[in-house]
Amino acid sequence: MSLDRLGRSLEDLITIVGRLKRAGVGFQSLHEKLDTTTTTTAGGMFVFHVFAALAEFARTIIVANTNEGLAAARARGQRLGRPPAMTPEKVAYALQLLAEPDHSMASIAALLGVSRSTLYNALPQLQPSTPTADRTPVSAPF
Repeated sequence: MSLDRLGRSLEDLITIVGRLKRAGVGFQSLHEKLDTTTTTTAGGMFVFHVFAALAEFARTIIVANTNEGLAAARARGQRLGRPPAMTPEKVAYALQLLAEPDHSMASIAALLGVSRSTLYNALPQLQPSTPTADRTPVSAPF
């Protein structure tokens, strides 16, 4: 296992390896060629800390590069993430089918390949309204 996969920060790595050491378990990183079973000496612990700091540094660079790439894509106007399930064409088709009395929301959703909740979210005018103004408050008998 690589050190950057084991923990998110240097402090996290030291805590995890410390717990393993107290439990009598050693950690071996095949990627960094590091074995904590032999790091009982001061020099061995120094090597572990250096590798852990380098792993945290590499992770920080990867996160920064990813965020820069996402920001550049947004600046270019690219839409990020999963495409919407309901396209404008599907919404128009759903409204057309709803005008026919023999189609239910469940059948339209199945026809479009979406869930009923997705269909209701795409057609907010069909959401049942919850009247709050016409409710009379109920007083508790105290």
